[in-house]
Amino acid sequence: MKQMHRFIIISMILFSILSNGYAQGSSESSNDNSESKEIIEFWNLGTDNPDKTIFKTTIDKFNDSSSDYFIENISTQSNTYKEKLIITMSSGECPDMYISWSGGPMNEYIESGFAQPIDEQFNKLNLDDILMDAAISQATYNGNIYAIPMLSVSISGIFYNKEIFDEYGLKIPTTIEELEYVCDVLVDNDIIPFALANKQKWTGSMFFQNLAARYGGLGPFKSAASGEGTFEDESFVYAGEKIQEWVKKGYFPEGVNSLSEDDGQAIQLMYQEKAAMTCNGSWYAGNFKADSEEFYSKIGWFSFPTLSGSEADSTIQIGTIGDQFISFNCTGAKLDAAVESASKFFEEETLKMMVENGKIPPIKNINNYISDDDPVINDILLAVLNASSTQLWYDQYLPPAVAQTHLNTCQELFGLTITPKEAARLLEVSMEESLK
Repeated sequence: MKQMHRFIIISMILFSILSNGYAQGSSESSNDNSESKEIIEFWNLGTDNPDKTIFKTTIDKFNDSSSDYFIENISTQSNTYKEKLIITMSSGECPDMYISWSGGPMNEYIESGFAQPIDEQFNKLNLDDILMDAAISQATYNGNIYAIPMLSVSISGIFYNKEIFDEYGLKIPTTIEELEYVCDVLVDNDIIPFALANKQKWTGSMFFQNLAARYGGLGPFKSAASGEGTFEDESFVYAGEKIQEWVKKGYFPEGVNSLSEDDGQAIQLMYQEKAAMTCNGSWYAGNFKADSEEFYSKIGWFSFPTLSGSEADSTIQIGTIGDQFISFNCTGAKLDAAVESASKFFEEETLKMMVENGKIPPIKNINNYISDDDPVINDILLAVLNASSTQLWYDQYLPPAVAQTHLNTCQELFGLTITPKEAARLLEVSMEESLK
């Protein structure tokens, strides 16, 4: 109930906006035979391809096969989705199925009564034989499974234009110092080192998370998040200092905080070859591939480089084993049908569609689907398989209020409107308040 009260307090004003139609998703299904069936409302993020096609094809398959239930496919753009979900929950409502993420937000939805355990359905469908153990772990809370991980294994890394690298004699950097050399050469030749659109804030936070992990490993974050340590640790101060150093050296586009990821302003810099690299989630492989096979052939990928002199494990990855998690807010036969519909994402046709569009589904036999002639996906998969651990995105792991502080301070670091120590202090205060 405390979590529900928090939703209500945060969302009272915004709820009136939603009531007038703000951020309503689009409902779509080509095979609308729903008249005689019970509706299962499914909120998701499938507004753009390839995700749009993956969701629609899979949902249509279930709708064609079910005699009793019909999935209503309601898609919303990512920059408004989470807010829409929280506002709806604050009114005491929730869709039957919805995309969520593991970590802090999922835990709050569960504690607020908006997600049901699915262990029985999960076992009946033998999903534990299909899904990666690490993915199931991220879908588990207090010993019960509450969600189905799907779509893709997603880690952050650096995509780069191989032709630009070849033109200037650049090699894949293995250390942060070597990465800075690459960036300096690019700046000298009027090429933006990193395409980045940071209006949505989470894009820039990937740099912060990777830099902190390469400096001190995962220990400082886990300690700070539990209250045993602090976000004023030197790992986080270092990350902020390095970001601001790179901003001043011109490693990012001008006006980076006003550029929109949702409008594709970062990826367009790659397509126009005004930028040579971008640090983003591995789903970018699917975006490149879907937009242009020809351009995709120019793209390579490497893990965020290690920091010389640091004892931190350089195999650590930042991301999630399952890019999106389907949670369920229904019971009985309706819950059985909803979970069954989600299991359709792991059928042969859909898995092939995902891989063909640059996805790495979080399944145990993923190697059976990855082609040897896709070096980008193979390099990403190799990094995942060799990782000693994967740190969930900060804004998913942390409680929502703390996650927002993290995103806000990261954006301010890129805007040079706050010092690294001030940013670290604000994040620590936010964490302390949450723990109280």
